[in-house]
Amino acid sequence: MTLDPDVIALLDLIKAAGRPPMDSLPPPEARLAFLAGRTVLQPEPAEVASVRDFTIPGDIPVRLYRGVGTDPAAKLPCLVYYHGGGWVIGDLDSHDVLCRRLANDAGCLVLSVHYRLAPEHKFPAAFDDSVAAMHFAVAHADQIGADPAKIAVGGDSAGGNLAAAAALAARDAGIVLTNQILIYPVTDLAMTHGSYARVTDGFPLVNRTMVWFIDHYLRNDADKYDWRASPLRAASLAGTAPATVIVAAHDPLADESQAYAKRLEQDGVLVTSHYFSGQIHGFVSMGKMLRGAEMAVRTAALALRLTWH
Repeated sequence: MTLDPDVIALLDLIKAAGRPPMDSLPPPEARLAFLAGRTVLQPEPAEVASVRDFTIPGDIPVRLYRGVGTDPAAKLPCLVYYHGGGWVIGDLDSHDVLCRRLANDAGCLVLSVHYRLAPEHKFPAAFDDSVAAMHFAVAHADQIGADPAKIAVGGDSAGGNLAAAAALAARDAGIVLTNQILIYPVTDLAMTHGSYARVTDGFPLVNRTMVWFIDHYLRNDADKYDWRASPLRAASLAGTAPATVIVAAHDPLADESQAYAKRLEQDGVLVTSHYFSGQIHGFVSMGKMLRGAEMAVRTAALALRLTWH
């Protein structure tokens, strides 16, 4: 498979920098290294109409963005967004640029959620916080300026995993979500799909990095087969929200992301899948270096806008 020329240049830059692999660092150092990459990889944060940090019940930090140009008096659609980072790294700041763009491009609210991280908080803490935030957005829509009939969930990587699991929890609770935006989601923590064997060296995320993340996140091997950790292993995906799935070819998660899209379709869920053949895991948050990120962000935002407006 061919790499995007921008990706080749980025991988050369990473190699020249001599950064230690994520899986060689203790979690606190890995978090700092992840945040330090923002200035190199991400464009400048866009202006939004408003942004506000607060804490919701359960002591869960969130950040609420209101898209620029929206009517200040209007009840807007709302995307509940879960950041990536393998359930171990990442926070509200690491995904600030992306959430601003989604709020502006989709003309909506984005409620970004900083769920509890592993290994300090093992599974199912991140899942529980993610579901709690989704419930908060629905139950307190009026408080945050949202339209309760236009609530979606979304996330990238581990955040995509949490969004998919939250969509299943919403279905089981009788909550109707409008969308699930799944950006290269983790869907099967048993790591049985072929792309784990294909993407092994020279990329920011490889097989051993996922082992490091999963070992920090899960309590034991049995957790790998719990649908809350591995949504692909749910008995049925029927009745969940329409999905937009974004896949990067040079990603150990590529095959399970595609498998989830296929399984959703088989179970009667409307799915739009976008396969970026030249891209790597994490590319959506690398817009300063990778022009392909722009297309992916606009794709996600358009999926929301076409549903809501």
